[in-house]
Amino acid sequence: MNVLVTGAGGFIGSHLAERLAERGDSVRAFVHYNSRNLWGWLEESPLRGEMEILSGDIRDYDMVKKAVSGCSAVFHLAALIGIPYSYASPLAYVRTNVEGTYNVLQAARESGGIPVIHTSTSEIYGTARYVPIDEGHPVSPQSPYAATKASADHLALSFARSFDLPVTVVRPFNTFGPRQSARAIIPTIISQILDDKDSLSLGNLAPTRDLTFVDDTVSGFLAAAGSRETVGEVVNLGTGREISIGGLARLIAEIMGSSVRIVPDPRRLRPAASEVERLLSCPDKMRRLTGWHAAVSLEEGLARTVEWMRGRSGLYKSDIYNV
Repeated sequence: MNVLVTGAGGFIGSHLAERLAERGDSVRAFVHYNSRNLWGWLEESPLRGEMEILSGDIRDYDMVKKAVSGCSAVFHLAALIGIPYSYASPLAYVRTNVEGTYNVLQAARESGGIPVIHTSTSEIYGTARYVPIDEGHPVSPQSPYAATKASADHLALSFARSFDLPVTVVRPFNTFGPRQSARAIIPTIISQILDDKDSLSLGNLAPTRDLTFVDDTVSGFLAAAGSRETVGEVVNLGTGREISIGGLARLIAEIMGSSVRIVPDPRRLRPAASEVERLLSCPDKMRRLTGWHAAVSLEEGLARTVEWMRGRSGLYKSDIYNV
């Protein structure tokens, strides 16, 4: 296929672009324009020469239309993702996550109805009202970030219903692995331990998360894109296993051979009504429609992430709270 990956310089996007290139697809990687012409994580990718890399801004319809032109499918991952920063600048999330998604959908529509694989997030469910969370669970976003992602999901599905645009909404549960942002909990924990901190500065330890290794998430994207059964549907990508943040910190410390103690840091707490207390996926629909299932255990994924981060801890600025 000739495929466009938006957000290709980011965490999941770079892994997805590489996997597509490895299997022989013609990949156009849309990365965020910047004055130094840096391509995010694709800068160090051995496969970057196998891709057409296009710099632009997802908020700019002209560039998005150019990026979509000539492609046979779009994987839309470009987004602002940090939850704490969405409290500081909600409008930036509206412009990127909602307007940016509109640009992709409209460009795909005007280009003859190109299939769009749209990236959602488990955060839009809010604190679980029942577990495991299936695709019929109420949508109740609790942060500006989650609200904009929920809006983008509904916009994508509306294009499927109103204009017959072949859209699939893929909803990952807490993807982790090499290249993840310092704003995420797992790199936060690992980087502090790698920097020989006496203590771990963390926020709320009670919430639980369903953590999915990035290789499995990428396989889920490809499985969803390869099945006609997923068109017009929302599908969860998760493991069906949950762990508390406190339990996760202790597990990572054990894997790394550390006896570091955990110290609460009030700066890292979300507003009380905005904290998502529990996320646990039901991935049965995805398995039924495509045969996909998560294959990498939490322990294996963490060990692989730790190994990748060794020697790169300087990228993560563990001495500050990354908003």
